[in-house]
Amino acid sequence: MLGLAPIVQPSTAGWSKPAFQKYLGLDEASWRRCDATSLIEDGYRFPEFLVDQGTSDGFLKEGLRPWLLEDSCSKAGIPLKLRMQEDYDHSYFFISTFMQDHMTWHAERLSRG
Repeated sequence: MLGLAPIVQPSTAGWSKPAFQKYLGLDEASWRRCDATSLIEDGYRFPEFLVDQGTSDGFLKEGLRPWLLEDSCSKAGIPLKLRMQEDYDHSYFFISTFMQDHMTWHAERLSRG
């Protein structure tokens, strides 16, 4: 699994909760199936993660919070390569800069089997 500036725990991020309520209903327990950290806490396992995140992303502290995924992966023994990209924000430039790395990462894993 990979992510470019993902919302790793949308069930608790203040600005993503309204979307969960609208699309998934008010039962917060049902949101866990759409929340990466909750899935890991609930026993789902993934071979590994690659996440790129800009250090200057305006959404970093209140919404994206990659350290939560880092903690969940650490507790579950899931390898996580979290690359904090200095001075990058949440822009197209950030995505376009690291997209090739992510495509290569996927291609390598798909060719394994």
